[in-house]
Order: sequence, then C-alpha cells, then structure tokens
Amino acid sequence: MGDPAGIGGEVTIKALKKLSSQLRCSPFIIGDASYLESLVRRLPLGVKIVTIDRIDRENLPFSSDMVAVLDLENLKTSRLEFGKCAPHHGKAAYEYIVKGIELASSGIIDALVTAPINKESLSKAHIHFSGHTEILTHFTQTTRFAMMLFGGVLRVVLVTRHIPLKDVSQELTEERVLTAIELAHEAGRYFDTPTPRIGVCGLNPHSGEGGTIGDEELRIIIPAIKRASQEGIDVTGPYPSDTLFYRVQEGEYDFIIAMYHDQGLIPLKTLYFEEGVNVTLGLPFTRTSPGHGTAYDIAGKGIAGSKSMEEAIKLAIRMTQKAT
Repeated sequence: MGDPAGIGGEVTIKALKKLSSQLRCSPFIIGDASYLESLVRRLPLGVKIVTIDRIDRENLPFSSDMVAVLDLENLKTSRLEFGKCAPHHGKAAYEYIVKGIELASSGIIDALVTAPINKESLSKAHIHFSGHTEILTHFTQTTRFAMMLFGGVLRVVLVTRHIPLKDVSQELTEERVLTAIELAHEAGRYFDTPTPRIGVCGLNPHSGEGGTIGDEELRIIIPAIKRASQEGIDVTGPYPSDTLFYRVQEGEYDFIIAMYHDQGLIPLKTLYFEEGVNVTLGLPFTRTSPGHGTAYDIAGKGIAGSKSMEEAIKLAIRMTQKAT
C-alpha cells in the first residue's frame, strides 16, 4: 500500500479498477482496511474493500468494483495527515513491505508490486534503510542485485543508487559495474531479447576523454566491460551519457547501464514520467514499483494518475510468466 500519507493507496485502487478486465492474476493489497475504506469514501473511488485473513489463490475477491486487502490493522485513521512525514506513516509502510517479502519468499505470492514510500518518514520511525531496494535485499539476503528503470524503449540499470553524488566515484567498483551488466543481460528474457545489446555510460563528461577528465572509465568501467564481453555478453562502451540515450531512442541498444541515480533517471523520467516502472533485479521473486514517489503535494485529493502503477502491475505479471 505504500506510505499512507501519499498517493499509494489511491493509485493502487485506481490501477486495479482500470485493469480488472485484463489482469491474468489474483491481486490483493497488503495494507490497512480501515484506511482504504476511508480513502474510498473520501475520494470517492467506487470500489468495495473486502478484508481477507488468508491468501486463497483460487478464490480471492476481485472485480472492477471489489478489491481485497490483507489487513495488518497498523494504522489509526484519525491520526492520518495526507502529505505529512510522520513516524507512524513510515512504520506502517515498512510493515507492508516486510509482510510482502515474507509472502513472496515463502511462495504464497508470485510477485510483489510496491507503492511509493517516504524515506524521511522511515527515518523518523528509526527504520534506517535508504529505500525499497535495501529493505528487499536485506530480508532476502540478496547480494547480487541492481535497480532497473523501465519506460517506453528505455531500460536503465543503475550501478549505484541512493547515495550522495560526492560518494559515487568511491562507491564505483569493477565488480558493481560487471554485476549491473550481467543482470541487464539476464533481464533480456523479460523483454523477448535473450541476447540484449547493452550500452554503458561513462561517469565523467565525454566519458573521461581518455583520462583527461577523470580516470574512472580507464580504471573501473572499461575493465568491467571487457570481462562481460569475455562472458559472451553483447556490451559496448563507455559512452558519454548525453549521446547514449539518444542512440537507444534510435534503436541501437536494448539496455543502458548508468553509473548513478540521476544519470539514468533524468532522461527516463523526462520521456516516460507517467509510465516509468522500477524493478529490482536479482531477487528470488519478482518485484516492481511505479517510478514516481509519494506525491505528498497531491495526496488525498483524488487527482493522482495511476498509469505508472498500471505499468508496474503489468510488468510484474509479464516477468513472472517469463521466469517460469
């Protein structure tokens, strides 16, 4: 359900309602039933919230006017303030994620789609993870993973994620670049490209200009590309990022490897903001998420668009089917 002070509940219900006639799955929300019921009345969203206490794969209530919720009963609706960071919001959002991981890890569910969380609210609740990826990999003990953003023709895999820009260079290693390339290669099967063409961004302007504008390309990125090529992966680079994204738009590459968060996300969100999807590669189960945040500025107003959540749900289904 995501952060209750944000748009997670709203976009989830809207997406499920819109996709109800075409979904080949049995969806339900992990959240707080009383909160969702109040949200349905407030906006209004035109669905009935049905509380469930167990997961029955063959008989989950779902239709265009009915959505099931596995009720954790961890919110007091009277304390809720839309658009406000608060420890009880962060704690509740964290508990939804942990329950989802538990169900997915045990095979009770096949895929997990997470609504947006607020890192400040997590911190106020003394939950010290920098995002979904870190929570997911911690509880699944996954050490080989990467964050991928998908939208339109762009599939961008990040080498580093939510760290200060000043720390990117020291966090960049040959192994991390290689892992991102390998995971992008493995993810090709989800998009019917079993041998995807992968382009790698440089870290520095003009991709370092042969070491005259930084040497990370020479020391770290090029050795990782050579190792991946020796594994039979179709990967080239490093290229200046200001030209590589254009080349993907022209159909030259299937995946991009970006060195840091904004290098990859600015072009993707500029082009595909409303439909971007976040994927954690390397987990033992499928996990996707809409590419936007909690949108505190419009939370509780009923005007949030659900396109990104719809795409996250559809991609989760596709990835689950391709994985079997």
